Amino acid sequence: MTDASSQASIERPAALPAPHKRFTIATLVNSRPHYDEMLASFDEAGFDRASCEFLFVDNTGTGQTCAYRGLDHMLGEARGEHVILCHQDVRLVHDGRQELEVRLAALEALDPAWAIAGNAGGIAPGRLAIRITDPHGADRRVGTLPARVMSLDENFMVVKRSARLSFSRDLTGFHFYGADLCLMADVRGLSSYVIDFHLEHMSAGVKGTTFDAMERAFCEKWGRAFRPRFLQTTCSLVSLTGDSVSRLIGRIAAPQLARISKRLPSASGWTRPVA
Repeated sequence: MTDASSQASIERPAALPAPHKRFTIATLVNSRPHYDEMLASFDEAGFDRASCEFLFVDNTGTGQTCAYRGLDHMLGEARGEHVILCHQDVRLVHDGRQELEVRLAALEALDPAWAIAGNAGGIAPGRLAIRITDPHGADRRVGTLPARVMSLDENFMVVKRSARLSFSRDLTGFHFYGADLCLMADVRGLSSYVIDFHLEHMSAGVKGTTFDAMERAFCEKWGRAFRPRFLQTTCSLVSLTGDSVSRLIGRIAAPQLARISKRLPSASGWTRPVA
């Protein structure tokens, strides 16, 4: 096992050898019992080992590979047409492979430029799109699906491998990597969606002590990436414009705006976990 700054070690459990797969299911694992239950639910939902492969990064030891490094490495190694990046505590007890195939085909017809599909994400300030059962509530459906989003929750994301996406190399940890991948897709002219695929996620999500630091690092990285600048090429000087005054005001106003946006008439999807 390697640390978060080095190459992840990938294992392929009990998959039939084949040069091509329909789906790759990639997971960071720190609990083998959780992962074994997840595998069983995928098996029962029709994700057979002949047409699918299951990759995982073993984080059960003291050495930890972060999500940005581990999932990025598995995206590079995946042979499936679609790569499912999911948590070890998701269970396919409602919809299965057949439903997912139908939803992805419909999404392809709607928007061939889609790159990532998930079950929860942010549409705009205060507005979420959700299709899930989790500790926040059973059989939750928020928004009209499929819904184009600017970010996706990391519990379940389907990545079109032909999009050739990857995660930021200058971010680490276990937060904001769904949003990071959606921004990568957006920069490439591709789109992200929440689709009507219902599964159960055993966790309500835990921010932890590192969340605030990772949020700052995420904002700083993408603030640099989107900064206004003059770009000198060998044959032209191009102005990449941005309203720096608005950016400064936005940073100052963001905390209060976040609180207000959840109370707007258009706000949707915000719930407290069921006790």
